[in-house]
Order: sequence, then structure tokens, then C-alpha cells
Amino acid sequence: MRTLLSAILAAFGFRRIWGANTNDEAFEQCREIDFDLIIVDQKVGSTSGLDFVRKIRDQELSPYPYVPIIMISSYSERVRIMDAINAGVDEFLVKPVKPLDIARRIDAVTFKRRDFVRAPNYFGPDRRRRQDPHFRGPFKRIDDRLHADADVFEFD
Repeated sequence: MRTLLSAILAAFGFRRIWGANTNDEAFEQCREIDFDLIIVDQKVGSTSGLDFVRKIRDQELSPYPYVPIIMISSYSERVRIMDAINAGVDEFLVKPVKPLDIARRIDAVTFKRRDFVRAPNYFGPDRRRRQDPHFRGPFKRIDDRLHADADVFEFD
């Protein structure tokens, strides 16, 4: 899969592409290299790519928690997708991947980046995708009033 992704990214014009065999190896690379984009498999050897995403989004440990992350997975069950979203991925892609699908996800994290949200149990891209034109208030969920001190970040 890494070879296929590397070939697709190279065809798109990416010139510096790195790979890692473990979460620890990938995180160490992140400490040394300022990546513009991370593509991670949901299953990384015997570990979970979700653990890597959570570590990247951890503002205390991570060199840059705002990096765009696309997760690729062999699993398409809703619970797996929700786990990835709740870990802080920007986009999710189910295998088998097609170059057009990868291009769309890269476009989404590059040109249509969502605001980041910090809440008591979450830090990452705003998980709400649909903008309701009729919504007129500061809260979108019933329990939002409980977390009114949550911060919202915008990218320039």
C-alpha cells in the first residue's frame, strides 16, 4: 500500500515522501521533519493508526498538532470511521484507493480546511461538515451549553 500511495503522490507532483513501519518511527520522523500532510493506515503493523493520530493531535507531545491527516483503512464500518474522526483525522478513505479519491481528500485538507476545535475530550478538525443556513445561535448540540468554554480556532 505504501508503494502504491508513494507512486500516486509522486504522480501528483509530491517530491519528498517518507514512510514508516511503526507509530513510534512515524512520530520520530514528525519530530525531525515538518510535514505538510500525513497519510496513515488505520492498522499499522500490530498497532493502531488511531493511536498515532491521537499522539499527533496531543498538543503537549506533538511538534505540530494541526498537520492535515488522511486516514486510509480496509474497514468501512461506521464505527471505525467514527473512531477515526473522533481521534482527529481530517479525512477518511476506504481501500481500495483510487488516485481521484486521494486527490479529492488532499484538496479537502488543503483548500477546504475545517476550523479546529478544542473541547474537553477532543482536539482536531470540526467534525461537523454540514453548515445549516438557518442556524442562528452559538450552540449546535443540546449539551453544547455544558461546554461553552470550548475554544474554536480558525486558520488564516
